[in-house]
Amino acid sequence: MTHYLDYAATAPVLPESAQAARDALDNFYNPSSQYPPARAAAAALAESRRTMAAALGCQMEEVFFTSGGTEGDNWALAWAAQRKRGHILTTAIEHPAVLEGVKALAQKGFEVTYLPVDSSGHIRVEDFQAALREDTVLCSVMLVNNELGTVQPVARCCALAKAHNRDIFFHTDAVQGFLKLPIRVRDLGVDALSLSGHKVGAPKGVGAFYLRAGSRLKPLLLGGGQESGMRAGTESTVLIAALAAAVRRGTEDLEAERGRLAQLQDYAVRRLKETVPELEIISRGDVPHILAMTLPGYRSEVVVRFLGDRGVYLSSGSACHKGKPSHVYAALGLPKPWLAGALRVSLGKGSGREDIDALAKALEEAKAVLFPSMS
Repeated sequence: MTHYLDYAATAPVLPESAQAARDALDNFYNPSSQYPPARAAAAALAESRRTMAAALGCQMEEVFFTSGGTEGDNWALAWAAQRKRGHILTTAIEHPAVLEGVKALAQKGFEVTYLPVDSSGHIRVEDFQAALREDTVLCSVMLVNNELGTVQPVARCCALAKAHNRDIFFHTDAVQGFLKLPIRVRDLGVDALSLSGHKVGAPKGVGAFYLRAGSRLKPLLLGGGQESGMRAGTESTVLIAALAAAVRRGTEDLEAERGRLAQLQDYAVRRLKETVPELEIISRGDVPHILAMTLPGYRSEVVVRFLGDRGVYLSSGSACHKGKPSHVYAALGLPKPWLAGALRVSLGKGSGREDIDALAKALEEAKAVLFPSMS
């Protein structure tokens, strides 16, 4: 039996999502065609867009389907790329999909400010305000950090940016926040928001992008005029239907699931500390599905493999790091032994106490067998 504790990396496909995909496969017609079954495909596509708009609290016309969070992040950064120069304001703990794009813009002459975080993993609103400049053209601040679970003050920062200069384009990467906490784009005030389907129980390869009506962001892809001319290419009706189904499920039980995961996280902290007193909590975050911890002095990659061999699956940080040191944990200023032993437990709809118990048992075995050899 396996115990999956890496939901922040990806989530299992929900039964409702898989069924929606199978149903959509039968209606294989191109939604841009004009005969009856194609019009039915277009109607199903519109219904999926309506579902996404309801979940985000926006208009249907402000929702665009993408291949995932990385595409949405890169599309938002294109706002700066439309200009020849200027200042970009972001944080030191963004996902690589933002940081790598910002780095590319810096190589083209843009100046970038990376806001630090405090010891709890939050940016300071006063630091954000102080960093705004006359030539600031773009701000990108993630909603929930994928390794710490910390919620960043996006609404407050966006309000400050717009008060400073209403033409500043404000984007938030909401991949880890979507369906983990209530999101209303009007309350956030942002111009753009990106999200990913495979984090919420849809298959990989689909996501959505919110773009505020009236924004002057250029199309991502040119071609046949799909997605209101903003992202050409025949829509993946199968993946989009699967995403909408996952969103309907996630919206229905959002509050109940938040409460359940909060209790499970409490149990995890108690159970793991009892089993391995040497374990230290890095962050319990502000959302209940992410728990960052460390075994100071031990190598996390060795521990992850040891646990994996025993059917307990978690990570040493973001899956996108592929074993490299986490820039997020480093941004906290943690001691090197803490950085070396960092682990991330992330929970989801299928998580239960039995998974935490299995992790505790495997860590207890690691303590007896593995840890002495690593001392």
